Amino acid sequence: MAVEDTKGRNCLPRTRKTRALLAILALASPKPVLRLHLAGLLWSRRENEQARASLRQSVHELQDTLGAAWSHVFIADRHHLALRGAELDIDALALAQPASVWQGLLDRYEDALLADLDGLDPAFDRWLEEERGRFAQIGRSIGEGLLAQCEEPVAAIEVAEQLLALDRRHEGAWRTIIRSHAERGDIGKALGSYDRCRSVLAEAAGGRPSLETEDLVSRIRAQTLPILVAETASPFASSATGVARTEPRRERGAIRLRVVPLRSIGQERDDGLGSGLAEEISAGLSRFRGISCVPALLWPSGSVAGASGLAGGPDIGDGTWSGVEADLILDGTIQSGLGRVRVIVRLIDMRAGGEIVWASRFDREVTDALALQDELGATIVAQVDPVLMQHESRRSATTRAPDLTAQDLLLQALPAMYRLDRDSFLDARRLLDMSVRADPGSAVAHAWLAYWDLLYVGQGWAADPASSTAEAARLAERAVMLDPGDARAMTLAGHVRGFLGRHPEEAITLHERAIALNPNLAIAWCFSGLSHFYLGRHEEALRRIGQAIRLSPSDPHIFFFDMALIMPHLMNGDCASSVEIGRRAVELNPLFSSSYKGYLAALGWMDAKPEAQEVLHRLLMLEPGFSVEAALERSPLLRPEDLARYADGLRRAGLPEISMAPAATRGAPVIEHTLIDLVPDAPHSPSPLRH
Repeated sequence: MAVEDTKGRNCLPRTRKTRALLAILALASPKPVLRLHLAGLLWSRRENEQARASLRQSVHELQDTLGAAWSHVFIADRHHLALRGAELDIDALALAQPASVWQGLLDRYEDALLADLDGLDPAFDRWLEEERGRFAQIGRSIGEGLLAQCEEPVAAIEVAEQLLALDRRHEGAWRTIIRSHAERGDIGKALGSYDRCRSVLAEAAGGRPSLETEDLVSRIRAQTLPILVAETASPFASSATGVARTEPRRERGAIRLRVVPLRSIGQERDDGLGSGLAEEISAGLSRFRGISCVPALLWPSGSVAGASGLAGGPDIGDGTWSGVEADLILDGTIQSGLGRVRVIVRLIDMRAGGEIVWASRFDREVTDALALQDELGATIVAQVDPVLMQHESRRSATTRAPDLTAQDLLLQALPAMYRLDRDSFLDARRLLDMSVRADPGSAVAHAWLAYWDLLYVGQGWAADPASSTAEAARLAERAVMLDPGDARAMTLAGHVRGFLGRHPEEAITLHERAIALNPNLAIAWCFSGLSHFYLGRHEEALRRIGQAIRLSPSDPHIFFFDMALIMPHLMNGDCASSVEIGRRAVELNPLFSSSYKGYLAALGWMDAKPEAQEVLHRLLMLEPGFSVEAALERSPLLRPEDLARYADGLRRAGLPEISMAPAATRGAPVIEHTLIDLVPDAPHSPSPLRH
């Protein structure tokens, strides 16, 4: 809640009860409200005389806050109180009866009404819940009206997603999204939206989709079945037979990956590790959005792939895999001996004539076969995911602009974000915006946009850090709402909440959910470790960030993982480790300013002046206005002793105490949710209230 006069003076009362009194009168304006009713709403647990006395005190506070210039808008008599006057502009009333309707109006109904006044009194909470229900119903009605006017599938999806932000159980909106994706030929997204719908209904009310929704999905599946049957009728047909083979239809943007059982070499019989490891990898990769794992299949000879345990199985070079309905294949071999096992895996792109995209070797001791299968499976899965992202990004860069999908645009944006070259970074924002417009229901695209804003603030580039911070929070929360089952979106949203929002406890909840959804997602372990670090749990932070590096040692984000290790070591007093990791981090990405800060503080504590001067120079080249003051304002650390150690290290290294840059660029404020505004819109008319 916010209240301002036409000069921008803050007229918000100091106490929450008086704010609640003003809110009740504003929502009832211009009608009067009985004093008895107000006392009962705000002081229901007090005796009548005590409640009336408390109300009188709030009335006096409100009169003092508004001042003599605005006393005429606050009407108080013996039995009633009222807020009235032609000068008042109360946005909540405008939302209750909007003069016109447009799509952007729906955003105003997403936030909870007067969320900063929860818990004042049981009677007031009940009144507030009723008002929120009334506003939610108005928003739903507007959304349903806008939805009925949509003619294009993309516009319909965007409005339906906004409607779901107001009511996640709105089946009409879910059906619109499912139908619109199907109309665009994106059957995978249509069925994926149906799965989201089922999950939301089950979580929210233990219910199931209606018969109407089930019938729609059945019709979509029935329409696509003949096409799929025709296209997969002869999976091993080749052009040598004289029969032209059609490229199979697939969900645009989704990568079809087949994991085949690994072949055992040099063993007389198969011990089951190859099949078990393939199942473990398939299960792990299926947790990643955008990867569609198709089941393992038979060798062309008819035996289960790799089940014979003999060497010399099918090879890409002899064309055996041609015609297999998958974009990429993961296969490999296993050799065992003297208590050790060697696993070699390779990722093969069938769209590029069997090009080997990636290969790696893993040597392990055999103590517990199941534990070995779990550990190897997790390691391979965690390394395949970033390899796939990089490879698909390179492929999408060669795609003609008219053919770019939302996923293509997203993949093209990510390398520019990792490089952190400013011009490329700004272009990444353009690509991410285009991706969201192409697929308004993409949770991960919204999450990457939020992360872009986080980096924009963290690099010191944001001209208005407060605005970028608020935008990051909005996008992160929307990402979680769009797909609560997307681990990557969940952990990106958590990092925004922890770093920019300064709410690491809330961030940890999101990270834990992401890790539960996908325990092989390395970035979730890293972000989770950072949130523990913000709370002062430095050993736990090091453990979790170390797990991220073990899972994905070649991750394109590895410079970020190294950066995350610097500060926990510094807080533990291990400055030598901080400096060693800092050197490595800035070599991996010399444009990432965060790596220099903990590194510089550690050099300050070690009194390594020559190296500190060089690092300070490079940091100030990236962020000319950076200072100790800016570091403290921007830091998400919560413990005073940690902040003090960080600041003292920077001072010892020679960082200036005060920033010379404009105040607006010195750091990002804590995210605050101002959920209702009373906004003046008539410049010629004085207005004391701004909500």
